[in-house]
Formats: sequence, structure tokens, C-alpha cells
Amino acid sequence: MKNKSVKKILVLRYRFIGDTILTVPFLRNLRAAEPEAFIAWVVTPGSADVVKGIPYVDELIYWDPQTIHADSRGTHRTLSAKLHFISQLRQTGYDKVYILKRSLSSAIMALLTGAGERVGFDTEGRGLLLTKRVQYRHDRHEVENYLEVLRVDGIPVKDNRLEAWLSEEEQEFADNFFASAGVLPQEKIIGIHPFAANPPRAWHLDNFIELANQLQERYGTRILFFGGPRDNDALPGIRKALAAAPLEAVGTTTLRQSMALLARCQLLVCNDSGIMHLAASLQVPLVALFGPQSPVKFGPWGETCRVVYSKFPCSPCKQKFFTECDPSERGKPDCLESITVAQVVAEAAEVIAA
Repeated sequence: MKNKSVKKILVLRYRFIGDTILTVPFLRNLRAAEPEAFIAWVVTPGSADVVKGIPYVDELIYWDPQTIHADSRGTHRTLSAKLHFISQLRQTGYDKVYILKRSLSSAIMALLTGAGERVGFDTEGRGLLLTKRVQYRHDRHEVENYLEVLRVDGIPVKDNRLEAWLSEEEQEFADNFFASAGVLPQEKIIGIHPFAANPPRAWHLDNFIELANQLQERYGTRILFFGGPRDNDALPGIRKALAAAPLEAVGTTTLRQSMALLARCQLLVCNDSGIMHLAASLQVPLVALFGPQSPVKFGPWGETCRVVYSKFPCSPCKQKFFTECDPSERGKPDCLESITVAQVVAEAAEVIAA
């Protein structure tokens, strides 16, 4: 970006799929207020796939340090790689940086860009590195926390909805997937994602299977199971236990292809996971099951989203599992064990009726 007369804005919000999706309302409102500006967004490879086609930024910049997270590829694992990355940011000559990450390292990165304005959350003792500080609230959804950064900076917020974009090729993939499975155009599809990266955060698989059987019997619907490659081992048990053969997108579809399939669902039932935010961004009605983590900050965002959540005295926990409570006989925290199939069926029925 060489044109010095154009205002240049950098947004730092990188890491998980959910974090990436929840940043879209911020970017849309920023673009509405700065239609002529050059806006770049620092994101993580992999997670950034969910916002492919976003019209509100001019450039996606991939920051990929070595971390324990599944989507980390470690492109910037060495000190020299990190310094080269920051040098490239500095050469662009950004006028303003919005730091939606709350870490000290992200504020240091913003400072090293040389930007004169640095707006972000006053957390982790990094306030001195910012030119404008924003209070971070744990009793508010992350979407609203991000939008508060704009409000504090004097930028109007017109809306807060999520968005996602699908290409014609991706929609054609979904057409072919359902056609090859014998799904008629008028048939209803309910998606189920019974997995989680951290197993103690997932409702029991046999509960999801019972739920699927009840929904099939009640609505005559097709059930589509979503999951990643590491979830393949569960498929034989799912197939055996279901009254009718399920549709499967477990370890066989890309993230973008899964989004296209998800967009055709009348309902998704899932754990607290990335696919929950994907469904919300696609305006797919959903029921999300929350156990250890509070839905206040990271629950599904949208008018057609529902949450089943049992708040215990220790909720939300620190997710250092079973240090605050003992595991159940089946190895789950009590907050998840307390959620019954009947509760979830009732919530699903209300969403379908609506």
C-alpha cells in the first residue's frame, strides 16, 4: 500500500474461528465510517477461511506464530520471522491500529507498527501502549465488546449482525452433495455437530444419537452429522445406533464446503464450538449446548440462536477441568450432565416451530 494520501487502518484480531467470525460486525461498521480508507486485518491462516469473500477489508495479513492451538502452522515461529513480519507492517505506514486482542503482545505489535493512533482494551497492563483505552467487560458478548471499541473512538455503530459469504462453486458443491445422497429439494435437513476439540466440553455422543432419533421420528427429517478428521472413529457407532442412515460430513469436507452444507440446514444442534458461530453467521437457526463456558461472552449471536445452559455455583469454570468439581461417572462436568435430551428436543421443537 504505497498511496500516502489514503488513510491506512490495521485491525488486530487473530486466532480462533469464532473470534474471526465475531469481528465481522466491527469491520462492517468501520468500513461504513471509513469508505475511502485502506483497511487491513491481521488474521490466522485456517481460521481466516471463514471470512473468505468479506467486502469490508482491502487485505488479509496472515500472522502465524507457533502456539499450542490446532490451527497454528508456525510460519512465524522464529524471532527473525516475527521481526520481519513487524517490519513489513511498519513499512506500510498505518495511521491507526485497532487492537481487539487483549494480550500484551498484540499491543506491543501495534506500537511497533509506528501507528500514531492505537485503540484497544485496557487489559494486561498494556494501557500505556495505547492512545485510547477501552474498558473490557466480561458481562457483555464479545461482539458488543468489539463494537464498544468503535464507539469509544467516536465511530457510529449502525448494526451488529453476523455475516458469511459463499461462492457459486461452494453452493454447487452442496447441491451435488445432497443430490448424490438422494435428498429431494423439499426435504428438511437438521445438522448435528456432537464433537468438541476439548472432550469435557462436549455433551455425550449417545445423547446426540438419541436426539437425532427423536428428531427423525418427530419430523421425518434427514440428519446431517458434521465433524473433523479426528472424529471419524465415532461414525460406525453413530451409523449403528441411528434408526435411519445419516448424512455425513465428518472429515470429508473442507471448512468452506461444510459452510455450504450448513447453510442448507433448517436447524443445527451443537456443542459450544466453532461450527456454532459458523451457523450463526449463516443465519442458520441453532440450539447450542453450554457447560463449562458461559454463553454470555461467547454464545451464538443472532435472533434465531438458542442456548441450553445449566448455571452452577462454579459456572463458568476456568476450564482446568475437574479442579473445581469432580467428574461424573462418565467423565463429564455436572453442568453438562444436567442437560437432558428432553430439554434439547423441546428447544429444537420451538426453533423449528418458529
